[in-house]
Order: sequence, then structure tokens, then C-alpha cells
Amino acid sequence: MTAPSAETTDDRRVPGHVPRLMNASVMAIQAMVAGVNLAIPSLSASVLHPSSTQLVWIVDVYVLVFAALLIPAGALGDRLGRRRVLIGGLAVFAAGSLGCALAPDVATLLAFRAVSGVGAALVMPATLALTLAVTPPAGRGRAVGSWSGATGLGALLGNLVAGGTLQFFSWPVFFAVFAPAAALLAVLAAVHVPADGARVPLGAASGDAPAPFDTASAALLAAPVVALLFALIEGRELGWTSAPVMAAFAMTLALGVLFVRHALRSPAPLVDPRLFKLPAVRAGTLGVAVAFVGMFSLFYLNAQYLQYVKGFGALATGLAILPQALCVKLVSPRAAALGERWGRRRVVALGMGLIALGLVLLSLSTAHTPYRRYLLGLLVMATGMGLATPPLSGGIMNALPRSRGGLGSGLNSTAREIGSAIGVAVTGTVLTARFAAGLPAPVAERAHSVSDALTSAGRLGAAEHTAAVTAFTDAMAVGYRTVAVAVAVGAALVLMWHERDN
Repeated sequence: MTAPSAETTDDRRVPGHVPRLMNASVMAIQAMVAGVNLAIPSLSASVLHPSSTQLVWIVDVYVLVFAALLIPAGALGDRLGRRRVLIGGLAVFAAGSLGCALAPDVATLLAFRAVSGVGAALVMPATLALTLAVTPPAGRGRAVGSWSGATGLGALLGNLVAGGTLQFFSWPVFFAVFAPAAALLAVLAAVHVPADGARVPLGAASGDAPAPFDTASAALLAAPVVALLFALIEGRELGWTSAPVMAAFAMTLALGVLFVRHALRSPAPLVDPRLFKLPAVRAGTLGVAVAFVGMFSLFYLNAQYLQYVKGFGALATGLAILPQALCVKLVSPRAAALGERWGRRRVVALGMGLIALGLVLLSLSTAHTPYRRYLLGLLVMATGMGLATPPLSGGIMNALPRSRGGLGSGLNSTAREIGSAIGVAVTGTVLTARFAAGLPAPVAERAHSVSDALTSAGRLGAAEHTAAVTAFTDAMAVGYRTVAVAVAVGAALVLMWHERDN
């Protein structure tokens, strides 16, 4: 007698255990994404002494690999079994986290950050797919909302873990704590997650038609993302019109076209471009990406503003963003019900508008802004994220058949991580360029990074330090407003593509 599958199990305990365990795994993955931003000042002042550009890479290489491999990882889950891929991904994530903690230089840290990103990519699609596999249709809207809220709680957890470890220890300890946490989650998954009931065997596209895993699609999907992030991050340092940067932008376009052409001809593509004819998929993918561009522009700047400008310690900084994560967790599960009452399109429009408004409010922050006013911007953004992302994510999942749950989850998560990476890259580039341009000449000569510049300015005198802090807040304002405009433009496209409510 065979064991019951995730699709057919009668064990009433499983639907409760599995979503909670999946949400815990999501929180661990997202905690690494968010928490590393809090570690920027500590990393900058460490013996690794990374430059401003290297700091952006340290933050972004994890989400870059994460984003590039999410859809291939989702497809592997559909073929090999989501439980198996989930457990393997948690093991890889644990190994990458331990390697980061032991890294003796920037290059090694970047390499193990990439390994962690591989593990995260394997974990993330499986979590939503396994959650929906054990959730009755009537409860899926709430399940997606809870899963989306777990990403917000992951940000909360990441900031608290980073704040605590950085306050009392140092950055290697921050990375080290994720290794045993991921190992424990892997053991719990092996015990509690039932075997997949609708697994598509490797070498079969749908269980009856043999088709190899589309390796070319996987490579062509990842390559444009890598090229785009290289151009955005290195553009300021190498020059926006330099040969490497212009070549990277050209490769982004060319490789994207090649991916579409290959996918249209492939008998079993990882992502069929024709899926984007579905309004829910098209609007959902862009909307999730744009929302996370906004959120991660905040995450990249928040820790630096609170520590460099407001003088908060690492733990106080982690606690300062706690209300935002709690707000996302509170609002997200209610987004589905509000969508039914007001119409999903209106809820998405309100959410995206609040994200842009929150960015504008945060752009008004200076060295003299009280925390309560700064918190208003955080909560406005959090409310927007909680309203917009669940209906967008749910729209993607509901537009695809249940057998393609891994693909839908991977597409949703890829949009999230690409948005996160672009948000960090754009904001980091704008901040570095504007900050350097606004520094007094004696300080600018020593500005290897923001930390170096502010430390040097403090040694030169109060006037120089005040000028450097003002240069930072001015640059931060430009970064936030740039992203706010991008979010507003993206929101307009999302609403244009989004199906009108009946």
C-alpha cells in the first residue's frame, strides 16, 4: 500500500504542518535577503574593506543567483519532486551560509553568497507549490496571503538576527546562524512533508510525453539577468558609455530575444512566452517585480541612514524596522478578502500607489527627522506591499494549471528577486554617484565607501562631517525619488494589463 501523497492525503495534520514549515523556510531565505543590508556598515568597516561597488555586489549576488535560477529550480521541482528539491536546497543554503561566515576575503564571500543563492532558488518555488498542494481551493487565497506575509516576517527576522549578532558579535556570526537553522528545517521537511503526488518525472514534460530538461532555456534565462545587473552596478565606476557596460546592455537585449525565440521553438520550455498573453501572468509578474524594486531600495538605504545619519546601533536599527514587517504580516492575509470586496484591480492600484507615496515620504528624511515621522513612510510602504503583492502573486498561480505549480511559484519568486536586485543596484548606484559628487573635496579624496567618507569627515572636523551627512541624505533622497517614479510608471503598466473586475 503506497503512502498518501500531498495531493490526496487524508491526514488532517499535514495541511497545518506543511504551510507552517514552508513559511518558516521562506522566512529563512528572505531573512538572508533583508538582513545582509543591515550588515553593510559592519562589512564596510571590517578587514575585508570592500568598496561601495563591492558592497552592492555582496548584497546583490545572492539575489542575482536566486532570481536567475528560480524558474529552472521550479521546473526541477515539478520533475524531481518538490519535497526532494526543497530538502536539497536547504542543505545547499546551509553550506553557503557557513562558507560566507568563514570567508577570508571579498572574492570568497561573493562565491559563497552565490552558493547560498543557489540553495535559496531551490527552496523558494517548492514552498508555495507544496503549500497549495495541501490547501483546499477555497483556502488558497488566504494561503497565498500567509505565504506572502512570511516574506515580510522573513525581513523582520533578518533584521532582528542581523541587529542582534552585529550588536554583540560581528558579521561572520550573522551568516553562521543560518547554517544550523537551514539544517534543522531540512530535517523537519524530511519528517513532515509528504511525497509529491503529481511529480513529473525527469525526462517528461507532463508525465506522458518524454522531454529532456531544457538546459539551454535555463542558461538563456539566467544570462540576461546577469548582464543587466552587471551594467547597472558597474556603470558608475566603469562609465555608462564604457565598452563593458554598453556591451552588457546589448547582451541583455540580445540574450532576452534569444531566450524568447528558443522557448517558442522548444517542445518543453521552462517558460513559454505565450503565457504572458494571460493578463494575470503579465500584470502579476511586472507588478511583483516593481513592488520589490521599491521595497529593496528601502532595505539597502535604511540601515545606512539609521546607523550613519541617526546614530542607531545595529540592534536598534533592526528594531526600528520591526513595525514595517509586522504591518506587512498584518495586511497581507487580508488582501484577498479586500480584493473580493473592492475588486482586485483596485486593491493592487491602492497598494502600488502607497509604495510610491512611502518612497516619496522617506525621501524627505534628513539628519533632523524624528523617528516617528520616518516610521510613517515605512508603514505607508508596508501597507502598500501587503495590499498589492498577494493578489498579484495569487493571480499568477491561479492563471496556471495546478500541475505547473512549481513554474508559477518560480515565475512569481523570480519577479520578486529580480525586482529586489534591480532595486539595490539602482539605489546603490544613484547613492554612490550623488554622494561622491556632494562631498567636500578633502573628504572625497578618501571616499573608498560611504563608511570611509563619513569616518574621514569626522576626523577632519564637525563642519566636514555635517557636510558629508548632508551629502548622504541628499543622495538618498534622489535615490528614493528615482525609484518612486519607476514604481509609478510600472504601476500604470500593471493596471493597464490587469483584468478589470467583473
